[in-house]
Amino acid sequence: MQRPGKGKTPRRPGPKKPLSIDKDPVGVYCRIRPLGAEGEECCVEMISSSTIQLHAPDGLKANRNGEYKETQYSFKKVFGINTSQIELFEDVAKPLVEDLIHCKNGLLFTYGVTGSGKTFTMTGSPGEGGLLPRSLDMLFNSIGPFQAKRFVFKPDDKNGMEIQNQVDALLERQKRESQPSVPKTPSSRQKADPEFADMISSEEACKSENVDEDCCYSVFVSYIEVYNNYIYDLLEDAPFDPIRPKPPQSKILREDQNHTMYVAGCTEVEVKSTEEAFEVFWKGQKKRRIANTQLNRESSRSHSVFTVKLAQAPLDADGDHILQDKNQVTVSQLCLVDLAGSERTSRTRAEGNRLREAGNINQSLMTLRTCMEVLRENQMCGTNKMVPYRDSKITHLFKNYFDGEGKVRMIVCVNPKADDYDETMLVMRFAEMTQEVEVARPVDRPICGLAAGRRHRNQALRDELSRRLEERGGPINADDPGLLNQLIESLPALPPCELVDPADDQTLPRLIEALERRQRIRQMLTEQFSKTAMTLKSMIQQFDGQLNAKDTFLHDQRNKLSEKDKVIISQRAEMERLEKKSKTLEYKVDVLQKTTDMYEQDKRSLQQELETREQRLHRELSERRRMEQRMQGVMTDTKLKWEKECERRVNAKQLEMQNKLWVKDEKLKQLKAIVTESSSGSGFVVERPEKPDRPSRERDRNMAQKRSASPPPLPVSHLLSEAFFPSVGFTYISATT
Repeated sequence: MQRPGKGKTPRRPGPKKPLSIDKDPVGVYCRIRPLGAEGEECCVEMISSSTIQLHAPDGLKANRNGEYKETQYSFKKVFGINTSQIELFEDVAKPLVEDLIHCKNGLLFTYGVTGSGKTFTMTGSPGEGGLLPRSLDMLFNSIGPFQAKRFVFKPDDKNGMEIQNQVDALLERQKRESQPSVPKTPSSRQKADPEFADMISSEEACKSENVDEDCCYSVFVSYIEVYNNYIYDLLEDAPFDPIRPKPPQSKILREDQNHTMYVAGCTEVEVKSTEEAFEVFWKGQKKRRIANTQLNRESSRSHSVFTVKLAQAPLDADGDHILQDKNQVTVSQLCLVDLAGSERTSRTRAEGNRLREAGNINQSLMTLRTCMEVLRENQMCGTNKMVPYRDSKITHLFKNYFDGEGKVRMIVCVNPKADDYDETMLVMRFAEMTQEVEVARPVDRPICGLAAGRRHRNQALRDELSRRLEERGGPINADDPGLLNQLIESLPALPPCELVDPADDQTLPRLIEALERRQRIRQMLTEQFSKTAMTLKSMIQQFDGQLNAKDTFLHDQRNKLSEKDKVIISQRAEMERLEKKSKTLEYKVDVLQKTTDMYEQDKRSLQQELETREQRLHRELSERRRMEQRMQGVMTDTKLKWEKECERRVNAKQLEMQNKLWVKDEKLKQLKAIVTESSSGSGFVVERPEKPDRPSRERDRNMAQKRSASPPPLPVSHLLSEAFFPSVGFTYISATT
């Protein structure tokens, strides 16, 4: 059965959206990088905090009026060459991190010409951390005390999260700690890797105050790159074979049950600190494809996407454990995208693989521009054109941000040097057009952290119980090591017991009273200790019973777990078989898609060739018509010419025949005269013909002209006379005539 369309999977209908949707335009910011050299010519000027002006360099041709062309562009905010990384983060990325904590998705990407400072803006350098490390630092500073233990949240390989019970999470933690190859989680006090040390100073640390403290959080990160329109996982640990090294396998895009696009089989690493997250980022950054070109020493040859996924679930009524309900888990993500820079091969002088990479980069950026143009046209003109997300992997991955909910922010990086003027003009036009595209505003989620939650109430209850125990003289905390010293200090002090006078009757009674008071306190402490010991003993016995019951329960659970393991093994085998089958089918689909694309390309080329031939045929037909018209004119002129020539020749021939006829008439008259004179006798009479007079001559000429139209047939005798007397001019006439 043939699939509809161009061999692609038909698009499933998405969830119905409400009629009235609040939308916000895409936030576009501009950042100007400093010039590389002091004497270099600058073509960008910052007019205000939201406007820049581009003026053509001196070497560029003037416009039609003979003046240099100057164009102004407006943005949400413009950051000059003296803007620090923290200022850029405060205005652009900090609201996205706060939205991430409040269960809202966000997309932030840098766009610009190669060498304009996109990677520095996103990653930064030691002492000047970029948007990515600052976003991670703010996230962990905000949710640090409320993070769940490792492996409590677990990805379900379908772009969702599931919650494991405490036993399974503990087993996975022990399994991870037993593996020597797995590094332990670095704490904030440990020395960080020198490659990302001192990225963010303690004075620049940010924190969100509005955090729901009645939830547990867990952070997962993933890092991919889109290279030559193929998706590769930068965190995948592929086995290294020095003899036959295998190239990295490309990933495919899939759609989950919420119609959200995700990278199937992508590695998601759970991180618990900023250092660990940034260490994972650098692990993938070392695998990213970069190359040295004429314009940039470390030019990015691929689009990189670093995704921060935050999973959160509410606590139970006691505020101690997470609710074991998958439907209560909320997952939000923030995508930080570093797009590769557009470049012209005439300037980079790229060849071979570099030329192919540049072509794919420019093609994907062109697809992004086309998608923005179609979105703007659909929103402004009310049309319903299909947005070509599928033409590029980078646009297909982020189609949900433009069709669904979320915040989209773009930072346009500009290099003000004069050599990049033409490319900068194209970037400015795209940025100006992108600001007119609107994205649905995410729905606000109520924040429970504004008021005291379950954790606050439990802590307040513990403090109140401790205060009451202290008032009653009971132990504040049995685990407190300074409790004995506090109790000794609370005993009444002994009075001075030195006797210097035998008649002293006050020292001994005071000493006896103090000792009796200390004895009463000792008895009270003994009774309290006995009660506490009995309570503790009963609790221990109860706990032993619970332990026995739990041992029995654990034994049963282990038996069930072994049965479940067998079921899981069989299911995994079935899943592996289905995944292999799915990969085979996906490979076939890719092959069919490529074949379809080739056929479509051949069809377009044949259509263009057909149109060219039709145009050539039309031109030949028009030339033939013009030639026919020209030949018809020539034929008409030639016909008229020949008609005139024929008429002239006919007239000449007629005049010649008339002359001959006149001669013959004269001969006939002479013969008639001879016959008339000799009618009385017999024989032949020969006379010389006489010249007729002028009137008779004219009359005979007129008669000859009348006869010329249809001359009568001559008699046989006339022909005989012409035959016998051609030179003399005599005519033979028989007697009967």
